[in-house]
Amino acid sequence: MSRKVILIGIILLAGALAALFFIRSRIAQASAGILIETEPTATVFLDGEQVGTTPFRAQRRPSEVTVKLIPFAQGSPLVPFETKVTLVSGIETVIKRSFGPTEDESSGEVLLFEKMGGRVATVAIVSTPDAAQISLDGKTIGFTPRKIEEAEPGQHTLRLSAEGYSPREMNIQTVAGYKLTIIAKLAKLPEAQEEKKVEETTQQKIQLVEILTTPTGFLRVRTEPSTTATESARVTPGKRYTLLEENEDKSWYKIEYEEGKTGWISAQYTKKVEQ
Repeated sequence: MSRKVILIGIILLAGALAALFFIRSRIAQASAGILIETEPTATVFLDGEQVGTTPFRAQRRPSEVTVKLIPFAQGSPLVPFETKVTLVSGIETVIKRSFGPTEDESSGEVLLFEKMGGRVATVAIVSTPDAAQISLDGKTIGFTPRKIEEAEPGQHTLRLSAEGYSPREMNIQTVAGYKLTIIAKLAKLPEAQEEKKVEETTQQKIQLVEILTTPTGFLRVRTEPSTTATESARVTPGKRYTLLEENEDKSWYKIEYEEGKTGWISAQYTKKVEQ
């Protein structure tokens, strides 16, 4: 075999390898990655199709996709998670979720990339709740929502914290020419949950009853909703008392007529008011 034939063969082989590398490179650039990690393990649905369980990693066609995560509940039920993300060519979109028994007690983050061009890396951070403190690589830089126009490309440690919530720390990678959007959710601390319940109860309207004019100039308070029950006190027209309970036919109202003392009055000589 002549040297010329061998040379031609080498050239053709090199061309074929170069073409193969180019095609593989183009395919890699045309696909988008998605990484989903959860605690505890969850079933993953993409656009309604069950595709596996977490941790889940795959390459897909760049597009908008609906992600639904249903946690494996052991004991008390946990709240599922659903969101829409846009998968970007050549970039891995990251979803992390810690499931809780309520939405308030759940946490996580979604990391999305958007191609902007140029040589600058941009970061946008939003959170629930608003006004969470942002620490980037150990340095406090402000509060959410926040946009960092010129972030240094590379690996960073981001920490979000807010009063009454568990802090959340994450490792992020900024890329030149891309905008990284971080949508974070902090979990409310148990004591904050209790405070919220107390506040909601306090904010509820308190229903009162006002004593109307009676033939005797007073209204008897009895120990039971009956005219034959023992009289425990008397209330006068014009006064208002907290309504605690009604009997079945709503003909008697239970009130607190003194601090710590309750009794029943006839509804005939009262009217309901709200405070």
